[in-house]
Amino acid sequence: MTAAEKKEALATHLKAFRKMLLVSVGAVFVIFFVLFYLFCTPLVDFILIPVRSRGIEVITTAVSDALMMKFKTCLVTAVVVAMPIILWQIWSFIAPALYPSEKKMVVAIVGLAILLFAVGVVFCYIYVFPLAIDLFWQAADGVADTMWSVKEYFNFVLSFVLPFGVMFELPVAIYIMARHGWVTYKKMAKNRKYVVLAIAVIAAFLTPPDVVSQTMLMLPMVLLYEVSVQMTRFIKPVKKNEYNIDLDNIEE
Repeated sequence: MTAAEKKEALATHLKAFRKMLLVSVGAVFVIFFVLFYLFCTPLVDFILIPVRSRGIEVITTAVSDALMMKFKTCLVTAVVVAMPIILWQIWSFIAPALYPSEKKMVVAIVGLAILLFAVGVVFCYIYVFPLAIDLFWQAADGVADTMWSVKEYFNFVLSFVLPFGVMFELPVAIYIMARHGWVTYKKMAKNRKYVVLAIAVIAAFLTPPDVVSQTMLMLPMVLLYEVSVQMTRFIKPVKKNEYNIDLDNIEE
């Protein structure tokens, strides 16, 4: 390939990337404005169900707290709703550079990643998050009146729920590493105690500072790691150059 052809190919790739980015960001903003003006109140009410059902009073401690909570709630929801569009744009960008076998693998991995993320979030919100709410609520009983800042509460929800979705991606990450030969069953089994320690540290870092939430994140992660260890028994690493991505095939 000549220098001129390489330059033209690079320009084509950049245009395709710009299109992907603009469409994805545009979709998020359009959905955000629709949600903000039509569905903001129901979304906020849904976020506040765990505290309102317990009779906990939610207050604002700054002029912009309530507005910022509405803004963040709609923005996060907009990203979730727009995710199919975002994923389609990413797929449209990389698909021309992949062989049919690679396309099937990518679709399977992305589908599994989305499923595990959703399972992690739902598991946390239904089973773990209420335990944390009860813990902090009961801790204040007899000490002070329970009135939580709406800003702090929303940040607490995000910092509590999202890490579960992210950490549930562990099997996908291990599968990718095993396919590339970066990890093996023997290595993972041998280093199990160090991984469990690392999971405990990560759980303590990602979750709010209470034992309940940290333990409830750590236990599923250890289980997922054990499942991943057994999974690597059956994963055959790809041979060198088995997957050759031809960037020249990417079109706008």
